[in-house]
Amino acid sequence: MSYLTDVNVSLIHPPGFYIIGFETFPLVNLYFIFLALVYIVTVLFNMLLIYIIASNHCLHTPKFVAVGNLAVIDVILNTCTIPGMIKAFLVHDNFVAFPLCLVQMFTYYTFLSLESFALTILAYDRLVAICFPLRQHSINTLRRMSCIIGLTWCYSLGISAFSTSIMTRLSFCGSVRVFSYFCDYAPVFRLACNDNTLHWSLSSALSMTIILGPMLFIILSYAGILATVFRMKLLRSRMKALATCVEHLILVAIFYIPIFTIFMIGFYLRLIDPDQRVLSLSLSSCIPPCLNPMIYSLKTKEIKSRALSLFRKTKVTV
Repeated sequence: MSYLTDVNVSLIHPPGFYIIGFETFPLVNLYFIFLALVYIVTVLFNMLLIYIIASNHCLHTPKFVAVGNLAVIDVILNTCTIPGMIKAFLVHDNFVAFPLCLVQMFTYYTFLSLESFALTILAYDRLVAICFPLRQHSINTLRRMSCIIGLTWCYSLGISAFSTSIMTRLSFCGSVRVFSYFCDYAPVFRLACNDNTLHWSLSSALSMTIILGPMLFIILSYAGILATVFRMKLLRSRMKALATCVEHLILVAIFYIPIFTIFMIGFYLRLIDPDQRVLSLSLSSCIPPCLNPMIYSLKTKEIKSRALSLFRKTKVTV
């Protein structure tokens, strides 16, 4: 143990924590092999998307800047969780040193917040494009989109840095077993043997800011989009817009519903089985980054045509 003195209080920081999860989950090895495949697909498709957007000047538009932002976030979000999960549960090396635990916590919550905000930004982009088509280019400029994205990054980095830094004020004089799939914020601060009221309050505030707020904005945005779609005269245009909206809403539901349920019900009432909590959170964090490029980007005409031309060039070169 390392002992740090702060005024008259002796803070006890352990060497690290043991990540404990999936204790009753059957065929857990197959689950992590599945997640390894999810990670490979996430990296390949999102890196392809980032390359296409970065290398084509005509795609430097507000929509594709938002898509590229989501792709970068997706790669980092899955990189900070899936390799660690495989190491902890498949390789059975589940010890995480205290400083590394804080780094993992900071990275995960920064990019979870950014994922939530990125989905909100894409909903805003679609709202402007469908509901205000004639004013789209004046409302949603490249400069405005860049400012919005920059603000979300500053906010997410700042709030995650603050919430992680105050973890060093806690003493851990008992258990160091964290029941989650990484150094999760709430399961870690619950292990503390001194006052963690500030951490509870911060967790409650952040769950509203990065989950409930964006989720409500997306729901209202799509309500406005659907109202506009149903006023379209051409049935073909209406069906095409509806198909796209349904795909996006399914992806949003996969991300938000499990996280909202865990944070609102599991965090406060603790009525959720621990293994179900870990499974739901891991799936809702890992699956959307894998599906995002296919739903939001690779099906669009601009991206698809450039991806096909890139593959043709690669084939010819080989």
